[in-house]
Amino acid sequence: MLTRRISSLFVFILTVIFMSCSGGRGSSGEGSASGVVLLTVKTDTVRVFGEKQQVTFPGKIKAASDINLAFRVAGPIARMAVSEGAFVRKGQTLAELDSRDYQIQFDATEAEYKRVKAEADRIIELYGNNSVAANDYDKAVYGLKQITAKYEAHRNALADVRLTAPFDGFVQKRFFGVGETVGAGTPVLSMIDAGSPEVEIFIPSSEFIKRDNFESYSCTVGIYPYRVFSLDLVGITQKANLNQLYAVRLKMRASEKPLPVPGMVAFATIYYKPEASELVRIPYSALFAYESASAVWVFNPETQTVTLRKIKPSEIQTNGTVVVSSGLEAGEIVVTAGVHSLKDGDKVKVLPPISPTNAGGLL
Repeated sequence: MLTRRISSLFVFILTVIFMSCSGGRGSSGEGSASGVVLLTVKTDTVRVFGEKQQVTFPGKIKAASDINLAFRVAGPIARMAVSEGAFVRKGQTLAELDSRDYQIQFDATEAEYKRVKAEADRIIELYGNNSVAANDYDKAVYGLKQITAKYEAHRNALADVRLTAPFDGFVQKRFFGVGETVGAGTPVLSMIDAGSPEVEIFIPSSEFIKRDNFESYSCTVGIYPYRVFSLDLVGITQKANLNQLYAVRLKMRASEKPLPVPGMVAFATIYYKPEASELVRIPYSALFAYESASAVWVFNPETQTVTLRKIKPSEIQTNGTVVVSSGLEAGEIVVTAGVHSLKDGDKVKVLPPISPTNAGGLL
């Protein structure tokens, strides 16, 4: 009796399991009446290489000119006409040396110049009347040239006791004070240009070799969070520094006032020219190997199927994209996730994009 009950219970359990399996198989197959489960994939659009391509680098605001100024002659400083931080105009006197010795030297040379010139003029006039020998004429001409050069040199030296501003700007620092003696060429003070400042950034060799494709430039500065400043290229150094980086100088436009001041941190963006060729770019995750070649799955939105396509990649970018020279056209759709689980002609379900209002898919 007990054995019969156990046998009946065993048959009942098998029947329930069989019915459950049959019911589960009939209800599976998302998006398919035949019960086949569609593989969910992620896709992306093939884009033109160079379309809106840009790179950003940190940099620093610098004065267009930041120079040290020095006297062209030596002597004791008699006057410092400006203080640190002062704004000065081009040609304004900044400092002066004691001119006593240079004035005496010039006065003596001027007197000699006048004497020699008067004598030379007389001999030149007589030579024109054939009244003096050619040898005397040559001596007079050469003597006049010699004293004229000496006179000009001493006149310039006297003028050089005044140090003037080469441009409109600000006095950054004074290195000497009144009464101190300085040599010719020794920096006395430094100035920065009051004109449009520059942004200096450093780019790696991977960007330097593409400098001919740079199209435009802009920057942002933290103190002006809602402004974008247009920049013009001043120059790019042709030799890398010790960190294997190339310096790029970009000038701000004077029309975009107020402008940031030297010393501020900026973030400069370089925009590339759109490529004239048929190069396109795709995410690196779309690429896989097939029969010793590179391939992608091209998605057809009408049939919801994928087709294998061999392509020819030309460059892998640092931003996670691949530049493709042949095999794809801009606007086509490629699978970027799930590529290793597909077969040619498979019907797939595309993963919908995440809504900006549902970040993380929490809703």
